[in-house]
Amino acid sequence: MADRLPDPKSEIRMTALHCTRGANYWSRMPITTMDLTIGAYENISSADVPGFTQSLIEAMPGLRDHRCSIGEPGGFVTRLRRGTYCAHIVEHVALELQGMIGHEVGYGRTRGGDAVGEYTVIFEHRHEAVGLRAAALALETVQGAFAGTLTSVDHAVGELRALAETQPTPPLMQHILCGITGGSYRTETRDEMGRLGFGGPGLIVDVSPGYILQVGLPYSRSDIAIILNSDLTDVPDRFRIRRRADRLVSVVADAVPEGGIVICPAKSWEIQDTARDAGCRVAIFATDDDVTSKDKKVARASAMVQGRRIIIEEFDKSFQAGWIHDKAPVDAQVAATLAAFTLNELEPAEASSSSEFEQNQSRVRAGERAGVAD
Repeated sequence: MADRLPDPKSEIRMTALHCTRGANYWSRMPITTMDLTIGAYENISSADVPGFTQSLIEAMPGLRDHRCSIGEPGGFVTRLRRGTYCAHIVEHVALELQGMIGHEVGYGRTRGGDAVGEYTVIFEHRHEAVGLRAAALALETVQGAFAGTLTSVDHAVGELRALAETQPTPPLMQHILCGITGGSYRTETRDEMGRLGFGGPGLIVDVSPGYILQVGLPYSRSDIAIILNSDLTDVPDRFRIRRRADRLVSVVADAVPEGGIVICPAKSWEIQDTARDAGCRVAIFATDDDVTSKDKKVARASAMVQGRRIIIEEFDKSFQAGWIHDKAPVDAQVAATLAAFTLNELEPAEASSSSEFEQNQSRVRAGERAGVAD
């Protein structure tokens, strides 16, 4: 039957391939991501091709141990015999090829794209060059299995083993003060933090959701993080769905140490829950004073606007932290003020005593009015 099937090399094609080094939408670990278009093989499963499962297992006996969604050894073979599709098979083959050279990897996912026949394959790697090449070799292996020409993967394993001996990409080691993301106002928030005394090259990093999706975070750790919103425009449509958009922007929480603080919009409860699930404490901000007492109670701190004053509440105490001006969006000003307050609390010895934020606080305590009047 294989000779009557559409040519798998023409139908099953890679459209994009990249690796992430930092925390990303899928995982905190480095992953390889491959986009596929599978053409006619959208409707052709492993069960439709006589000998497919046997040839694949004979070439890669370790696939017998893959659990897959069934949750026990042999689960993937069961899926093959019942009928599963090429993108999912590529995922497992990419993992097994790495396992055959001694790299212990197990995380993989296959997800549908924005159109019928488009898929994204995600899998863990230990060596970036090995991960990238394993993706291409896995695709070739599955194409061969559908074509009925697969007999061995020895050449692929030898190629990956040689790549594994090359110098690996060094892990991310950059430690920053604050990572900022959201669909808007990132640059303005970063600039506001600079105005408040927290600047310098590489200390405050704003990273777009699209960059996080494609590359992952460009740093390994941040003392705090700011999530401005999840109204995204720079990502594929499927990642604009609210729950996915919330998860994507929440990736910045993965770089915050356990017990660290993530600043979130007051009414973005899903984002707050995701940050807490990452082991972080949550501080919230609003551009008005519509923050419920319940939300204030569970937040580490809250910032809101009353008139033109920025008010911060913490531990049942309330104080004025600054004034709204007309040179930046209100969201950026309130979030940046709360971030500056948080950083001053976390690292008082490192905070600049001459920062505008501290000067404003000193003036307020002395009864002076700072910034723009009501």
